[in-house]
Amino acid sequence: MRVFSNPVGSGSLWFDNLATADGIPVAYDPQARAFVPMPPFCINRDIIGCNWIAPKEGAFCRACAMTALAPDPSLPDAMPNWAKTEAAKRWVLDNLGRWHWFRPEDPGAPPVFHLLAEGRTPVPMGHIEGVVTISVAEVDPVLVTTRREALEEPYRTMIGHMRHEISHMLWWRLSLREDFLDAFREMFGDERQDYQTALQRHYQDGPPPDWKERYLTTYASAHPHEDWAETAAHLLHLTDIADSFAASDLSSPELPSPQWDPYAEPDADRLIYVAAALTVGVNHVNRSMGLPDLYPFVLSETARRKLAFVHDWLRRGAQGL
Repeated sequence: MRVFSNPVGSGSLWFDNLATADGIPVAYDPQARAFVPMPPFCINRDIIGCNWIAPKEGAFCRACAMTALAPDPSLPDAMPNWAKTEAAKRWVLDNLGRWHWFRPEDPGAPPVFHLLAEGRTPVPMGHIEGVVTISVAEVDPVLVTTRREALEEPYRTMIGHMRHEISHMLWWRLSLREDFLDAFREMFGDERQDYQTALQRHYQDGPPPDWKERYLTTYASAHPHEDWAETAAHLLHLTDIADSFAASDLSSPELPSPQWDPYAEPDADRLIYVAAALTVGVNHVNRSMGLPDLYPFVLSETARRKLAFVHDWLRRGAQGL
């Protein structure tokens, strides 16, 4: 994620800012990829702290307009959890916008979001035919830690959920192309195998013994759909880690140049190599504070090939260039 210029003074702005350091209200224009100091602001600004502009007064911004179902506000913590969930959604949508996904120039359907609060039972998260369902309770740190440990996951965040579930939607969009499915099946396997049976087998038997050589995560081994979603999410992780590193004016001999833009990098192998190298250093910084590794994953040669495959398709953008 970039660091942005202040449109009304000195200093910088971060992606989630609602105001400058001097208290002047600002909003993010996702089309210009810049902050502006004037309305119209998103109608959700005062409700959940959305900091994007709207097309007209009293309207939703582009991101909030994609939410078809919002949480029941009567459920505990639904509103603050919804606010954090929408913030994660805006982050991921803006990342994908760097490759022209879900922007006005995208001729295809945008995702539709069902963002639901949890009552007595968990909300099953997933994607089906363009609809992404997310549990807003997944921003709660206690719940996330409990589920991460129960599922033996090294990483679980709302941005991670957004990237994973939107990646399913991206697969659905790409599958409408005549030239995608054969290439996908050659790399990931045949997604037409029964999904529920594959998941049941995964949860009963666990991943294959050699999963680290073939997949990024244990869950990726469950089914080609999940392999794609995990791999695409990790491509977004790695690209944004590299972009945020460069945008923060941090230096590394691994960076191709000080002005390097990871989203504009055409060489998938180069992008993956640089991003993976940067994670080693950032992981070391986290350990200095007694924190878990920022990116606790090892990239096998097979995983790198899959990441490059996803990069090549996503970077073509929504216009299929």
